[in-house]
This record gives sequence, structure tokens and C-alpha cells, in this order.
Amino acid sequence: MQRIKTVKTLTRAASAALFLSVQSLICIGTLYWAIAETLGMAGTAALVLGAIFAVPSLYVVIIAIRMAYEAETDPVNQ
Repeated sequence: MQRIKTVKTLTRAASAALFLSVQSLICIGTLYWAIAETLGMAGTAALVLGAIFAVPSLYVVIIAIRMAYEAETDPVNQ
């Protein structure tokens, strides 16, 4: 089956992807903040921890975008 790609479905996919991405970044950011504050990190140590958290954060955002696109353009869901 071919995916339905109209302005309506792509707008819905973008909205869902944006919502899921913002929610996941808020959760990951809160976790980063809690760890950095608990361990008393500042300066370079906090930047290194942020870089460590950036890789899984990017992965989660990419997965959320892919899931939203697949769900909103699937003909079964229309």
C-alpha cells in the first residue's frame, strides 16, 4: 500500500512529531539538569555531560519524527 501524502497528513505528521520531540527533550533536559545539579557539575563537566546526553536525545527525536510520519501517512489510519 502506498502512503497518503497530502498537505493535511503531512501537517498532522509535523504537528505530532513536534509535540513528541518537545516532550522528549523536556524529559531528557530535566534528567540532565537533575544529574548535573546532584553531582554539583559546573563548566566543562556540565558541557561534557550535555554532549553525552545529546546523542541519545537526537536518536529519540529522530525516532519520534519517523513514528509520527509513519502513523499519519498510513492508509489504514485514514
